[in-house]
Amino acid sequence: MKNYLHTGAVRELLLWYQENKRDLPWRRTRDPYRIWISEIMLQQTRVEAVKPYYARFLEVCPNVETLASIPEERLMKLWEGLGYYSRARNLKRAAQTVLEKHGGKMPTTYEELRALSGIGDYTAGAIASIAYGIRVPAIDGNVLRVLARLQGSHEDILNPKVKAKWRDELRELIPPEAGDFTQAMIELGATVCVPNGEAKCHLCPLRGDCVAARDALTDVLPVRAAKKPRRIEKRTVLIIRDGTRTALCKRPSKGLLAGLYELPNVLGHLSAQEIPAYLRTIGFEALHVEALVPSKHIFTHVEWHMIAYAIRITPDFDGQCGMEGMQLIENRDLHQNYAVPSAFSAYTKYLV
Repeated sequence: MKNYLHTGAVRELLLWYQENKRDLPWRRTRDPYRIWISEIMLQQTRVEAVKPYYARFLEVCPNVETLASIPEERLMKLWEGLGYYSRARNLKRAAQTVLEKHGGKMPTTYEELRALSGIGDYTAGAIASIAYGIRVPAIDGNVLRVLARLQGSHEDILNPKVKAKWRDELRELIPPEAGDFTQAMIELGATVCVPNGEAKCHLCPLRGDCVAARDALTDVLPVRAAKKPRRIEKRTVLIIRDGTRTALCKRPSKGLLAGLYELPNVLGHLSAQEIPAYLRTIGFEALHVEALVPSKHIFTHVEWHMIAYAIRITPDFDGQCGMEGMQLIENRDLHQNYAVPSAFSAYTKYLV
């Protein structure tokens, strides 16, 4: 890798970063807590989507102490729409560890950061280099793509051995400006050496050293092993309301969307004619059933193909639902206090 990221190339990269970096709120601080929050939010999530969540989250949880003590329902509501809710739970768990083991101060070494819940090699490297200037690598998907194209590598970038090898090689090349180097590599992958569409090689400060640019390989690199096809599940979503209340179900504490509240749903696609009979099995009597538009949501390993019905029920409900974990929630409380996962985003507009 030294042939491609030699000292001169690193200098060109840092100069390019200073002149071209995006003005992002988490780049205006060296506070390790704020950098940590941003890095967790940015996992699997677009920058523009993260910005309002980041600002809102820091208003409610400006420090480790407030994050460690926030009630889980409030935390889930803050995270609503970002997805991958285990990230939020790990944040709180890690904050509690910071309080208990580090006196409320964010750890100052890579190893101590890496030991916190939800912090892997990349996140520990990002916090350590950006907040503390420690010369450790932070390799995410953007950086892997840049490294693969620079070297013209046809190795599988998802192979842990490949990642580990490049992490070791990159560690030797990190300049004293470790934080800027980390962010420059990420910025290059996010804005120039892009994953979708044509790479913007004419804007790249490393183009003179890049094998993929030289050999016209940017459309075939990086290489990733083929993923297993996602499992498809058909589901029927039920928006059950009695006028002032809406039915929600709490999912099991483990597995997909663990512990979150969701709109009631069942496996399979029920017809409108089947809905009244099904509702009676869970203690409701339907007054009106309206079919809504179908929707699809893609998780990492499964796709939900959903149909949905808006259902008005009689108000004389006795409080004992037949579906496990179901509650009838006052509508005003639903919007203020309950986080409904983005899997149901096509139907939350009906919860007004």
